[in-house]
Amino acid sequence: VLLWRAARERPPARQPTKAMGKKQHSKDQLYITQTEWKKDWGGAKSNKHIPYKVLPFDCCAISLRPFEGSPMCTADGVVFDLLNIVPYLKKYRRHPVTGGPLAASDLIKLNFHKNSEGKYHCPVMFKVFNQHTHIVAIRQTGNVFSHEAVKELNLKARSMRDLIDGTPFGKSDIITIQDPSDGSAREIGHFSHVVEGLDVDHKAGAGVRHNDATARILGKLSSTAAEAAAASAA
Repeated sequence: VLLWRAARERPPARQPTKAMGKKQHSKDQLYITQTEWKKDWGGAKSNKHIPYKVLPFDCCAISLRPFEGSPMCTADGVVFDLLNIVPYLKKYRRHPVTGGPLAASDLIKLNFHKNSEGKYHCPVMFKVFNQHTHIVAIRQTGNVFSHEAVKELNLKARSMRDLIDGTPFGKSDIITIQDPSDGSAREIGHFSHVVEGLDVDHKAGAGVRHNDATARILGKLSSTAAEAAAASAA
């Protein structure tokens, strides 16, 4: 009888907690998996792994990885690795993110600065860049600063000269590389080449670093920047 009563009074066994689904878990991640991209984000034609939802400032918008060669950007602040954008433009002749027309002459060579620890930082404020930093570049020079530096030392001071080399520029020449208050332009799921599943042979771009065509592109960009600086000074 005692055993029978003990069995009746024993609390029911706990049911195993249902494992959290991958889709639920991904909401807390900074990246989405390839399966999620294909199923939930309309990327059925894409074979590219999507490592982030919002592209980090130091990553190429084509490879979605940290840039290794010379970082370049467009007037709308999209950053590419030179080793990736050159073969892409050669094949598609359009902007990898917006899908609009884009020529090599439209690219701006960026000059990021690193501190003694090898981290990208503002060369004026010396603050290390991260995902919360408002980052800008000056069109004429390609020099990259924190927006805080340009706002305080250029805009408020009404001294529109590059904070490193003194090159004159206008307010419209300030290019936003990263604005933490608005990441919509950096959402990988909206990138044209990702949506359409476009790709290039990155192995073919491995030799771009020493390619004569690339050297001409960089030379042309330098010439264009010099002409723009001269026009601003006039």
